[in-house]
Amino acid sequence: MRFALLFALVLLSAAAPDPVGPGARDPGVARLAADSETRWVPFDLTPGNQIRFTMQIDGRDVTAILDTGVSFTLLAKTSPAIRPGKVVAGGTATAIGGSVALQWMPTRTLTIGGVSRIGGGVTVADLPAIATGSADAVDLLVGRDLIAAYALDIDYAGRRFRLLKSGRMPFTGETAPLTISAKRQVYESAATLGGHLLTPLIVDTGDGSSITVTDAGWKAARLTRLPTTTTIAFGLAGAAVSGLAIVPTIRLGELTARAVEVRIEGPGGFSQAIGAAGRIGSGFLQDYRVLLDPGARRMIFAPGARAGTPPLRSTSGLLVGVERDRLKILHVMRGGPAAASGWKDGDTICAVDGVPIPADYPTSPLASWAVGKPGRIVRLAGCDGTVRPLTLRSFY
Repeated sequence: MRFALLFALVLLSAAAPDPVGPGARDPGVARLAADSETRWVPFDLTPGNQIRFTMQIDGRDVTAILDTGVSFTLLAKTSPAIRPGKVVAGGTATAIGGSVALQWMPTRTLTIGGVSRIGGGVTVADLPAIATGSADAVDLLVGRDLIAAYALDIDYAGRRFRLLKSGRMPFTGETAPLTISAKRQVYESAATLGGHLLTPLIVDTGDGSSITVTDAGWKAARLTRLPTTTTIAFGLAGAAVSGLAIVPTIRLGELTARAVEVRIEGPGGFSQAIGAAGRIGSGFLQDYRVLLDPGARRMIFAPGARAGTPPLRSTSGLLVGVERDRLKILHVMRGGPAAASGWKDGDTICAVDGVPIPADYPTSPLASWAVGKPGRIVRLAGCDGTVRPLTLRSFY
């Protein structure tokens, strides 16, 4: 089961102009190994649908997320890979929720699959665990600066990816445009929604949602008669509430996708603030085998087993995060049964139908209650000992 409804994204835009910002630093020298095609990197998906794997910084293993929506690779302040005496001021960046102060740390080596970089460095900032929907934070977001020179082959079904020479086409499929933005320094494409062209759309593997559009783009697509609710997104600078709908079709180049979950940012939202029309996230990409090759100006989609399958819809109206032995309500969706029952953001749940919240809750069968069959009555035990029944229903 996928949990795109439960968690959202991490996204960092290009750093603001600054004499000590990432763009003014030594980029290092990267090399692609001759046997890079055999160097698959295994990964798992976080509860927030991001690609999580292990790589090396200065010979040390670190946990990382592959994030094409990040301009410059970012290391968490709390990572054991931090070298305190080497961290200096590093400019600022725009992220979900506001502006983020950056630091900078030089690195000796970075290794990811068949790519090794000597020299250069990484930006440094707070990287909260909530951004992945996990109880544990990761060390690193691998961004455009480290991977954009190569073709990125993501085999979601096989839970592996690899970096190849640009121009390679290891599989066939539907093609859509892909570039690196000169302004934002991230992966970008375009899509057609309701006959309206949305451009540019940031292609963001670090965004666990499916498709995100601006309020203006949504209105221009003339789909406002579709039923909508609300959801929440988490970024480096905080949280943001957006609308949520299921659209009949969306077209990306040669690909026509059906029954797609779309998030609608409010006026003045993050995408609008950085001059983008929205984002294409991992919640959409994971239904395909995907090749992202900005050097060849294309991405390729080969449908997986779930392509075209309608997305899960919440029937509870509760979006939750895991805090060890309990669930914390992150957002109560507009118009849902939970809103009608008086649930509030910040409430906690310690058991569902008498079953305590397990450590592996995001991947356990218990988690399916939030998208259960309409009409089912779920008994939710608050951590204060109260038990509240919730009748599931369709509402968007």
